Amino acid sequence: MNWAVFVAFLVVWVLSGLVTGLWMARRGHDPRWTIIAVILGPLFVPIAFERIERVPRSVEVTTVARQHAGEVDEEGLRVMVGYDGSTEAKHALDAARRLFGPSGGVLELVVVISYDDAGDPDSELLATVRRRLEEAVESMGDISVGYAVLAGPAGRCLGWFAEEHHADVLVVGRRGRGMSSRMLGSVAEYLIGHSHVPVLVVDPTVVPPDAGTNEPTVAVRVAPEENVTGTASN
Repeated sequence: MNWAVFVAFLVVWVLSGLVTGLWMARRGHDPRWTIIAVILGPLFVPIAFERIERVPRSVEVTTVARQHAGEVDEEGLRVMVGYDGSTEAKHALDAARRLFGPSGGVLELVVVISYDDAGDPDSELLATVRRRLEEAVESMGDISVGYAVLAGPAGRCLGWFAEEHHADVLVVGRRGRGMSSRMLGSVAEYLIGHSHVPVLVVDPTVVPPDAGTNEPTVAVRVAPEENVTGTASN
C-alpha cells in the first residue's frame, strides 16, 4: 500500500467534509452537522446542498402589545436587540434600555436559532429560549417589550427582521475574537457591513480610560458609509 497516497486521500476526505460542515453552520444550520460531514467526506456535499435553507424565517413572534398592558407609543423609536442570554447580549439589552427606554421607545428582543433546532416547536431548546426571553421581558419594568425567535444565520436574520419590521436601530453585543471570529465571522461585523438599519454595537470588554464609569463602549453605525464611536451613558 502506498501510504502517501492513502494519507493524501484521507486528508482530502476529512477537509472536504469539514469545509462543507462549516459552510452549513455559517448558513444557519446546527454545527453538529460538521461531525457527520467529516465522517462522510465528499459524500456529504450533495446532502448539504439538498438540506440547506437559504432564506431566514420567523419561528415565533410575540408583539409588543401582548407583552405590555399600556398603550404603545407608535411615534417612539422601534429598537431591536439581538438577544441570546449571553453576557454580551445582556449588556446590549441594558444599553438599549438605558438609551432608548426613557424616551418612549419600544424594545423587541430577537433570538436566532438554527434551522434544525426550529424544526420541533415543542423542543427543549425552544422552551429554554422562551423562558430566557420572558425573564428578560419581566426585567424591563414599564418599558414596552416584545420578542421574536428566528431561524437561520444570526447576522442575516437580525438584519432581515430589522428591515422587514421597520426598526429604527438594531442593538447587538460584540462577540467572537481571535480565530473563531476569523473562521466563522462576527455577527456585529456582518451587520456593520451589510445592515440597512443603523447598528449599535456594545462591547462590554472595552472601557475608555477617561470614562470614569464601568459602562461598556458603544459603537454606533449611523449609515452605510459612516461610523461614529461613543460611550453609553445614563
